[in-house]
Amino acid sequence: MDVQGYALVNDAMDDQDAIKRCRDGEVDAFRGLVERYQAEALSHARALLGNRADAADAVQEAFIKAFQALARFEPGRKFYPWFYTILRHCCFKLAKRRERFDNQPGDELCLLAAPEAGAKEQQTRQLERALLQLAVEDRELITLKHLDGLSYDELASRLEIPPGTVMSRLYHARQRLRQELEKVLEQDL
Repeated sequence: MDVQGYALVNDAMDDQDAIKRCRDGEVDAFRGLVERYQAEALSHARALLGNRADAADAVQEAFIKAFQALARFEPGRKFYPWFYTILRHCCFKLAKRRERFDNQPGDELCLLAAPEAGAKEQQTRQLERALLQLAVEDRELITLKHLDGLSYDELASRLEIPPGTVMSRLYHARQRLRQELEKVLEQDL
């Protein structure tokens, strides 16, 4: 087993150990899970919600809910995909609440990956503006596929839908992104 493979196995064992310790009453063991996954969770929440403040609120709520639900966590399962389901629900709930009180899109750009070599900053900003115009579900699919690099099977597992549904929804999300990008490019002319 290579060093990277060992790190992945070791991380999974560390997650399982932390969860077991939490279940045994050692509440501070959950801190390791928070520290390990907080940055990734914030990144995903920002991509879904479009701003840092809402993302931080959703992540905090998701960690609290995950801690409260640890008794239902299936041993042997990876922690982050399980946690992501909770985070996703918190983000969607917050987005719906925000829509009721504020029809404005997020207050900042959500694309968190560095632009590819040679890409102009203006093109990156245009893409970010187009992404913010998409429904949160479309942003989620595009972010997980193209920024996180998840496969169709990984997306299906993470979102708990069949791979064919993932492909269909991703196709339509890309079409909507293309339309929004065309609008942004027209505005910038």
